[in-house]
Amino acid sequence: MKITAVEAIHLRAEDPLIELFDGSYDDCVLVVHTDEGITGIGETESLAPAIQAIVKGPSAHNHARSLSAVLVGEDPSDPVALWHRMYASTDYVGRRGLAMHAIGGVDLALWDLKGKLEGKPIHNLLGGKKRDRVPAYGTIYPMAQTPEEVRAQVADGQARRLRNFKFAADPWWLDDIALTGRLLEAARKQAGDTAHLIVDAALSYQTVQDGLKLFPIYRAVDLWFLEAPLPLDDVEGHLEMSRHGIQTGVGDLGLTHVREFVEMMDRGGASICQPDISQVGGFTGIQQIASAAYARGKRVITHGYKTNIEIAANLHFLAAQPDEEPLEFSLSHSPLRWQTTREHFPVEEDGYVRIPEAPGLGVTLNDETIERYRFVSK
Repeated sequence: MKITAVEAIHLRAEDPLIELFDGSYDDCVLVVHTDEGITGIGETESLAPAIQAIVKGPSAHNHARSLSAVLVGEDPSDPVALWHRMYASTDYVGRRGLAMHAIGGVDLALWDLKGKLEGKPIHNLLGGKKRDRVPAYGTIYPMAQTPEEVRAQVADGQARRLRNFKFAADPWWLDDIALTGRLLEAARKQAGDTAHLIVDAALSYQTVQDGLKLFPIYRAVDLWFLEAPLPLDDVEGHLEMSRHGIQTGVGDLGLTHVREFVEMMDRGGASICQPDISQVGGFTGIQQIASAAYARGKRVITHGYKTNIEIAANLHFLAAQPDEEPLEFSLSHSPLRWQTTREHFPVEEDGYVRIPEAPGLGVTLNDETIERYRFVSK
């Protein structure tokens, strides 16, 4: 079997929140084709036209090759070997950032393909699953601006059987701290005392001093952990913030390489790594990060705010890890979130999501959705 093509499909739905930080209305789906008609699929959280350029080329020279040039004609049975070839062949255009995003989406597709070829789910290829289900938390964005509406947002998640919730912040949280406190208190009351509450600061604090203004509220609502608290270049600021009694998670908003996660753990005080599997080099890349984290006694909680392709990928990864960690379950209203694949991952009565058992990722593309939302730039 040989790879015959690598396709990068830009999907885009009309986004009523275009001015906000919500990437669920825009996606890049990767498809690896073979001469035997079997395909692997993946996706990446990135700027789709840039990913298309990295995937399709043309190559500039042997250290700035397109991923298609690297892969077409190759045997797809060894995703790790192909990952290293892609990594080495793009080092002139970056071993971080966009190049890793593109490699990540393709790597997911290669592992999906390998699973299909061997008739095995990916968690089996990662060493075997340690659990059949994982707990989920629902991500709510944007947060409503009245206590009643916030309670309704949590109630909507509870209607989907979710028990735990994450709110992604906006800069306005700092404009009226008393209001922010009332909103988070409303979320806690609706969720209940046993629920986990998480805040994704989404880099909305520019300084440690800004972020610490909200810490009394976070303590009052018994925040589980704080995600993405500061600009990622502020390593020292992360270290200072980590000293104030609330666990911090980093990685989903810009870290793409294991060495960056190591720096944030060793110098930035991060207790939780939150890689987006599609941005850090796929299954091959995230395993490097997990190994570094576990060697330091740190946790790995995957980020995921795209479609059921990434939900499936995260489920396979989480199933194979030594400790149980939660699945991020986006509650986005984007049609791409729910309709990109034929398969869905319902939350069960106790707030858990079941691990897929079909070969590969266990999802297939919904052709109607792909054609309806396929975006071609003019």
